[in-house]
Amino acid sequence: MNWTDERVELLKKLWSEGLSASQIAAELGGVTRNAVIGKVHRLGLSGRAKPMSAPAPRPRKPRPVTTSNVSSRPVIHGNTALATAARVAVEPEPEEMPDPVANVVPMAERCTILDLTEFTCRWPVGDPGKDDFFYCGSRTKIGLPYCAFHARIAYQPVQDRSRRRAAR
Repeated sequence: MNWTDERVELLKKLWSEGLSASQIAAELGGVTRNAVIGKVHRLGLSGRAKPMSAPAPRPRKPRPVTTSNVSSRPVIHGNTALATAARVAVEPEPEEMPDPVANVVPMAERCTILDLTEFTCRWPVGDPGKDDFFYCGSRTKIGLPYCAFHARIAYQPVQDRSRRRAAR
């Protein structure tokens, strides 16, 4: 198929009227949509008019809310390659819940950084720049770096933290 002067003029006219490349190809006959696009670019045509009647966007159907759509996991948006893992809120069992007054660390359990082990609480107490600084040293919960009392302080549920931020 050759681009004659008449066909090029018709192409320019249809393009300026806002017809799509597919519509122009159908109107010209014997030419593909891609051939029309290529010719438009070679001619340097631009600034075409808006289509005559743009169809109104279809309204979306609301998604039904089911228990399978609701997740208890936190939602992470964007690139998750460097996202930190979500912390699990640890709630000690009722029989293990220490009395808030029991926050006093016994002298025998207090330890320095050199005394810390896999099974000792790593909760810092005091100012690290002072001589009376120490770590809790109590027995840790399995898989956590803190004892039951300090784990409750360190790992708070997300809902509680967001409520505190909103109250500020």
